[in-house]
Amino acid sequence: MPQTEHILLESDDEREVPQLGTARQLHGRLWSRSRLRRRVLELDIIDYHYLSVRTRRRSAVLAYVLDLRYIEPAIRQSRHVAWRWLTSTLALAALTVGCARQVGSLPPGWQHYALPVCASLVGLTVCVGLVGVYRTTETLSLYSAHGRARLLEFTGGLGMLRASRPFMRKLAAHLRTALAARRTSKAQHLRGEMREHFRLKEAGVLSNEDYEQSKARILAEHGRA
Repeated sequence: MPQTEHILLESDDEREVPQLGTARQLHGRLWSRSRLRRRVLELDIIDYHYLSVRTRRRSAVLAYVLDLRYIEPAIRQSRHVAWRWLTSTLALAALTVGCARQVGSLPPGWQHYALPVCASLVGLTVCVGLVGVYRTTETLSLYSAHGRARLLEFTGGLGMLRASRPFMRKLAAHLRTALAARRTSKAQHLRGEMREHFRLKEAGVLSNEDYEQSKARILAEHGRA
């Protein structure tokens, strides 16, 4: 096994990944911000086959470049709806409306106590609704082709995926172009993908555990190839 790793980490592919800020061509740009989560995502498609990534979460900033030749062609997009919180919001809203309708029919003495109850229900409904909106999220993810390592994940609020559709269509087109630019030999491609995972580990994108898992998958795929 150690000898196989050595073979895979060597590559005759001379194409170098461009450094951040040194791209010759810019083909598309996405800037997305989630105010509630204090997250910012900046994506740039550069030099045809590369994706510049910059993420900021509170004060933590991570910037790196992905080689699209080693990315899974399918862009993963998902939505999580906080149904329990939204259902609770509707139930509280209905209860608030019912309480407000009953206030007028109550004796004046009882109205004095009912009005604060209705106001409290309104405040509770708003708070629960905001939590439901916060917990309803949309996520964008990119994974490596054979190592199946998660190379990018950004979670934003409702509407994030819709706003990013034009960029995602352009990114999908460049992923198809990068797929055609892969090495003709599968063994050579896996060798390059191994080096890409190692580069991303050194850049802090992949943890040691993620790197070891993806390396094992690539080595298994290389054995089958």
